[in-house]
Parts: sequence; structure tokens; C-alpha cells
Amino acid sequence: MRDFGVGFGHLIQGQKWVARHGRRFGFGLLPGLLTFVLYLGALTGLGFGADDLAAWATPFADDWSSPWQGLLRTGLTALVFVLGLFLAVITFTAVTLLVGQPFYESLSEDVDRDRGGEVPESGLPLWRDLWISARDSVRVLLRVLLYGVLLFAAGFIPVAGQTVVPVLGFCVSGFFLAEELTAVALQRRGVEFKERLALLRGRRGAALGFGVPLTLAFLVPFVAVFLMPGAVAGATLMARDLRGEPDGPSGDGTAGSDGNAAAREATDHLS
Repeated sequence: MRDFGVGFGHLIQGQKWVARHGRRFGFGLLPGLLTFVLYLGALTGLGFGADDLAAWATPFADDWSSPWQGLLRTGLTALVFVLGLFLAVITFTAVTLLVGQPFYESLSEDVDRDRGGEVPESGLPLWRDLWISARDSVRVLLRVLLYGVLLFAAGFIPVAGQTVVPVLGFCVSGFFLAEELTAVALQRRGVEFKERLALLRGRRGAALGFGVPLTLAFLVPFVAVFLMPGAVAGATLMARDLRGEPDGPSGDGTAGSDGNAAAREATDHLS
């Protein structure tokens, strides 16, 4: 529970950081807004075309009598749209981070600079950073889909399927959301995908404290757009914590210890 509070503290402090840096918050909104518009357009198109897709996929039902043809195609139409919505939810963060790579990397560097000490840079060209981010996002999504299939199957278990399984689902989503967001800062430090997973598994409570509340918040439409800049800022603070990087003199000459103090305060409240 204590480490859960540390992760939650980093999340809150990240939101506070962007609130104090309005210009960074504004720039950080742009990738999320762009991705949201693209996804909204895609889902709208899917909504209008799902029934045609269902009819195309079930030519064998053309001669079925009512109501069986309608029930089959209506059910398939709903399934197609729900699947599209599910894919949109689990890929939104990855696509937003990919679209906003330069924005979020710059924001993450500013957080490091504010905390003091060195500001790590990957030293790689932009196209290389984008390739690594895309490749690692696919790895995360494959793992999420695998867990999703297993949890879907477990959902048919009486009682546990309606109580324990949904909680596990949020924990899995929160853990991998924390991985995607901390990757912005950790990739600049040259930390590879497997090492990032190992760091988060070693601090599983902090990863869940950061990722699970964010996952729940992202369920509310449009909220993800506004929370994304602060989530990247908070993930940078957590990345520093995971690697044990101390705060040094910040840009204004003061010790950059606000993030750790907030994390400790949140921990004390949850303990």
C-alpha cells in the first residue's frame, strides 16, 4: 500500500507540474486532441459502416427469415463496434505518444531540468526514436491483448468472473499504461523494453498506484486528452524514482524535491 501511494503521488505531482507550466500543458494537449479527432472520425465511420460490414460478412444469411437474419446481423454489428471501441481505448495512449513524441520528450526533459541534475538525451535521430517507440508499443499491445483474452475467458467463472477478474483487468491495464508513459523518460536514458518491465515489476505497487487511477480516469471520454501532459510529467518523476536518481539544484537554484515530497505525502495518507 505504501508503494501504491508513491506511484499515486507521482501522478498527482505530474498534474500539478503542468498546471504550473501552462505553456507546456497547452503544447502537450495538441497530440491528444489530434489523436482524439482521428479516433472519433474512425469510430463514426465504423458506426455508419458496421451494418454493411456485418451484411458483407454473413452472405449465408441473405435468405434467412425474420427475425433470425436481423438478430444475427444486429448482434454482429454491435460486436464490430464494441471491438473497435475496445481497440481505440487500448491503443489511444500508444498512438498519442507516437504522434506527440517530440512534444512529450521535450516536456519530459523540462521536468528533469526542473528536478535538477543531468537531463538525459537519447542522442538518436527522431526517426529512430519513433521506430523504437512504435516497436515497443506493439510489444505492449500484444501483451495486453493476450491478458485480455485470458481475462475474458476467466470472466465466465461464476462469482470470480464478475468480481476478481474486472479488478485484475484494471491492474493489468494500469501496469502497462505506466510502462508506456514511463518509456518517454526511460527511453531517453537508454533503458530497453525488457529492463523497463523489470524496473516496474520490482516496484509493482508504485506502477499500479500510478497506472490504475489513470486507467479509471481514461474511461471518461475526452479526459485522457487533458490528463496526458500531466501523466507524462508524473511518469518522468516516477522514472527518476525507479532508477534512484536524486534531485539536484533546479533551474531556479532551489532543490527540486517537490515531486518526492508529494509522493511521500500521498503515501502517508494511504498508509
